[in-house]
Amino acid sequence: MTYYDQVADAAASLDCRLGSLAPAIGVVLGSGLGAVADAVSATVVIPYADIPHFPQSTVEGHSGRIVCGMLAGVPVIVMQGRVHYYEGYTPLQVTFPIRVLGALGLRAVVLTNAAGGIAENYRVGQLVLLGDHINMMGWNPLLGPNEPRFGFRPGSGLRFFDMTEAYSKPLRALARQTAEEEGFTLEEGVYLATAGPSFETPAEVRAFRALGATLVGMSTVPETLVARHMGIEVLGISCVTNLAAGLSPTPLSHQEVTETGRQVESRLAALLQRLAPKIAAHLEANP
Repeated sequence: MTYYDQVADAAASLDCRLGSLAPAIGVVLGSGLGAVADAVSATVVIPYADIPHFPQSTVEGHSGRIVCGMLAGVPVIVMQGRVHYYEGYTPLQVTFPIRVLGALGLRAVVLTNAAGGIAENYRVGQLVLLGDHINMMGWNPLLGPNEPRFGFRPGSGLRFFDMTEAYSKPLRALARQTAEEEGFTLEEGVYLATAGPSFETPAEVRAFRALGATLVGMSTVPETLVARHMGIEVLGISCVTNLAAGLSPTPLSHQEVTETGRQVESRLAALLQRLAPKIAAHLEANP
């Protein structure tokens, strides 16, 4: 069975389980942010283990299940946890879930993550909007033969595609507006992705800052690349769960990451609840 056939098989399996639900908006929840899925009502819950060919989450803070239902009256599909390259998965496996969601008809995805703050003005627990990214993972999930059948939207599925607007300007504007309504400001940052699983060194942080990065993490970029290849609009939101190496007096730990994520889950959930109808209206106005 080819990779494309595996994606189609998994999408067909999910489609049968979702019934009349046909979400155009997806949300991927990063480390410690999984409880945001609790805001989704009338849910269908499907463990990743029940989906053909789906990779399984092995990291603490990643539940490993699909939650589909209504968020503020809008049908959404939520990935409660993701898989990472450092877990031993291949690039194709890491991005398999986004391929499946795209095959189901997804048109916009909100990618959240736990990130280390590089900008000196960032504070732990802050939500930061992604305006761009830098890929320092050493690989690209689109290496190898191009599969044009993944181009479900006009102008997508191309071997060479534009990444000038990796993170949708209209969705970023809606997110900033929504944050203001929630009483806080969403700054924009640049996310730099490394392969992990070790945290960065102080020298690496200084180098990343010189490159223009304000956040560092171990995910999101592969998913963004595949989503844009498929013509899916991307909104990226980082939770600053720790200050990067050399900026904090305490050693970095995954426990700190997950604990901080849990502290800001309610703010992220409130933001997404208010934002979902606006994204839906944007998609309806731009078929």
